Amino acid sequence: QVRVKAISCRFKSCFPHQNGCSYIDRRHESILFVSFHTPADGSAAAPQSRPFDLQKGGTFLAYSELIKNFDRIRAYMRDFYVYGFKSRDEFTKKSARSYDDERRRIESWLGDYMGFRRSAEGKNVFLSIDSRSLKHNPLYKAWKAKSFTRGDITLHFLIFDLLHDPDSPLLLSEITEEIDRRLSSFADAKTYDESSIRKKLKEYENLGLLVSEKRGRAVSYRRAKDTELSCTDALDFFSEVAPCGVIGSFLLDRAQKHESCFTFKHHYITGVLDSEILYSLFEAMHAKQLIQIKTLSRNREALTFLEVVPLRIFISVQNGRQYLMGYVPKNSKIGSFRLDNILSVQAIRECANYDRYRLRLDRLQSRMWGVSTDGREGRTERVEFTVRYNDDEEFIHLRMEREKRCGTVERIDGNTSRFTAEVSDAGELIPWIRTFIGRIVSIHFSDKRRELTFKQDLQAMYALYGVDGGETP
Repeated sequence: QVRVKAISCRFKSCFPHQNGCSYIDRRHESILFVSFHTPADGSAAAPQSRPFDLQKGGTFLAYSELIKNFDRIRAYMRDFYVYGFKSRDEFTKKSARSYDDERRRIESWLGDYMGFRRSAEGKNVFLSIDSRSLKHNPLYKAWKAKSFTRGDITLHFLIFDLLHDPDSPLLLSEITEEIDRRLSSFADAKTYDESSIRKKLKEYENLGLLVSEKRGRAVSYRRAKDTELSCTDALDFFSEVAPCGVIGSFLLDRAQKHESCFTFKHHYITGVLDSEILYSLFEAMHAKQLIQIKTLSRNREALTFLEVVPLRIFISVQNGRQYLMGYVPKNSKIGSFRLDNILSVQAIRECANYDRYRLRLDRLQSRMWGVSTDGREGRTERVEFTVRYNDDEEFIHLRMEREKRCGTVERIDGNTSRFTAEVSDAGELIPWIRTFIGRIVSIHFSDKRRELTFKQDLQAMYALYGVDGGETP
């Protein structure tokens, strides 16, 4: 018999190795991430829980794939792989050894999707993914590599081995006695008191893995019956497009292997890194709470703590970026916060005026093009531009109708359409308006500074490409 030192719940199969037992994740095939064994003479051995590389003749690696703190992995993946703007030489927060360990760990999950470029500053690594061939978000692997203590994992397997039959419940005293009996077979075995086992059983009951039943004054526990996943198509879609889609990915791990029928033209996968923050915000919104968020300014690298009433989550249809819309008591304004800049969320207390703040956001939203409120209620800016197109370009008008949001589109004649909007921040429309350059015949902003900036940028573009722009609209 071999005592389990450490094992990830992701592993699907095992095979014998020399004097012990090892486990392999069949989704990777090449690396045996956790190994445990005892010497042939039966003497006690120090626990081993290190990754094992099968392609290198069975050698132990210098790092562990399992992680304790997801915040650190989130920061590494965002700075080095998602944004791709940092090189090894620019990493100064910790030692180069720490950087190398984190890089190897992430490469073990994402090796098939990584690319790099060399510049004068050094080698920059980034994710390179073709969404047309990608069925499932590879970043979900980071959520399935959580580390654990020796005691937790031993107790986990013992409990579920004892309660393998959903129709055979056991009392707490019976479970404790049987665990002690099994562990007595090992030298220097770890022991568990009844209180620790009761807490673990209660934890699994809250997770829905176990069911408790009263037997007089005693409590018995049995394994919850498995639920059949009747529609994996729904989970395939949910896991890739919904907020906190990682939940769907965990459920899919229980389903039979199948080919997803979905392919995504615009697949915004990086939002998964903010799933824990997003979940905490949803919890606070459901409870109508005031929270404190810790944010990191990307420009100043400065930490900021701010009290906010979370009201709604906005997700960009252009780039998939996620924003928190919240009321800030400090300045009595509603503002937006990028989720990838939020490091932590802490609940403070229930907010008595929560519904009133939501109604206030509803009124603002009718004049919002994106997430900017510009901090001013009741004050709007007017934007108007006219485009002209050919007889075979009816799609231009249809596109304006489809993408107008809070604006209006008026057809002037068979080849001319006019867009008009009253918005809280006209600057948010400029990137969209630029996509019509070449067809715009006139444009006007109520804020003449924005209009002047737009036209100057247009002239600068003409000059850059050596084009005679003619008369600016």
